[in-house]
Amino acid sequence: MTVQPIRLFGDPVLRTPATEVVDFDKELRTLVSDLWDTMEQQGGAGLAAPQLGVGLRVFTYHCDGVGGHVVNPTWTVIGDETQYGQEGCLSIPGVSRDCTRHRNVVARGWNMHGEPIEIEGSDLLARCIQHETDHLDGVLFLDRLDEQTRKDAMREIRGASWFEGAAPVIKQNPHPLFGAR
Repeated sequence: MTVQPIRLFGDPVLRTPATEVVDFDKELRTLVSDLWDTMEQQGGAGLAAPQLGVGLRVFTYHCDGVGGHVVNPTWTVIGDETQYGQEGCLSIPGVSRDCTRHRNVVARGWNMHGEPIEIEGSDLLARCIQHETDHLDGVLFLDRLDEQTRKDAMREIRGASWFEGAAPVIKQNPHPLFGAR
């Protein structure tokens, strides 16, 4: 078991888009193992490689009784239903807010051996897939909040004992939701 430290809000790696994985080798398998062990130890539903300081497009997930990993993920929406509910992040400990996400998505990518995989998720799993893929694009769930809710969350972050005062960066979300970016 290799549990790694999780990078916290303010670390630039969380705002940097991750690069595609091209080598499906032992190092990738070690990264997936570290992501899994760290996510499980922290009790998270998912964990993306940038949260461990690694700028590769990989995440692990374990929610709704389903667990695994996806390398170089993409996702598409199934239907037009959305969900509005609590969302938090292991890189922003203790802060959660209601956030809108698509209710049903399908993610496609590869496993650590370079074999194609597909995961269809609803509710929490769909939220997790969207949240972790956002991490790979340098987007945090805070970026999906309305202005007032984001201000409230930022106030809570600035008061958190773990926060070191880094200047917040709010990014434009590269994934459209409701036809807007």
